[in-house]
Amino acid sequence: MSSDRPTILLHGATSSARAWEQVVPVLRPHLDVRTPTLAGHFGGSALSVAPREIVDGIVDALCRDLDAEGIDQAHLVGNSLGGWVALELARRGRASSVLALSPAGAWTTERDMRRLLRLFRIGAFGARHSAVARRLVRFAWARRILLRPMAEHGNRMTAVQVEAALEDMAGCAILTDLLAGARDRGPIAPFERLECPVRLGWGVRDKTLPFMRYGVPMLAALPGAELTMIPGVGHVPMIDDPELIGRLIKDFVTSQH
Repeated sequence: MSSDRPTILLHGATSSARAWEQVVPVLRPHLDVRTPTLAGHFGGSALSVAPREIVDGIVDALCRDLDAEGIDQAHLVGNSLGGWVALELARRGRASSVLALSPAGAWTTERDMRRLLRLFRIGAFGARHSAVARRLVRFAWARRILLRPMAEHGNRMTAVQVEAALEDMAGCAILTDLLAGARDRGPIAPFERLECPVRLGWGVRDKTLPFMRYGVPMLAALPGAELTMIPGVGHVPMIDDPELIGRLIKDFVTSQH
């Protein structure tokens, strides 16, 4: 059965495998779960490609990893950039199914693309230079405010978890090139057809990629994809409700027979 294949969880830009720490315990009793760190990210393998080729370079690296482990196809779950990467792996025939949680990669106007670049540049600057932020994360109210672009309830992360997220962001080697190459790379190419089940899960409270601006064009690029709006969660839904996200993943993957 396809549900016996491994389930690979792919994190977003500037993050790492640590993004899934709260979700993995929900899934372990049911699925063979893998949580790689994407190439070019803190703790991941090095990536040396032209800025416009960052996304494809990450996909290439994951294909090599799958080949090395003898995995032809896997169930892919990705958040933000990880969702885009999962969809590109599906394009190459490496996915048994894809659950993309607020995937990045779709926009229709220059203004929407510039907005995203600005958000990431602000976040990266803060991670690298703000000693104040590191002191503030000791307080739940400050975590909720600082993480507002990512989650509705950033206070549910511990100070240690937020510090790890800041470390991941500061150590993301490809961020500058990823942002610099976004204009040339362009948005995700529309699929002529999907060769595996694809479901989009979009946080109703997503402030980084609001559905009407970024989800609608993504859905248009994926003919036949399902859509689930996830209540009460933001752009990184694993922060807001790891139990809920774990159940969504388990139910989706185990339904693929």
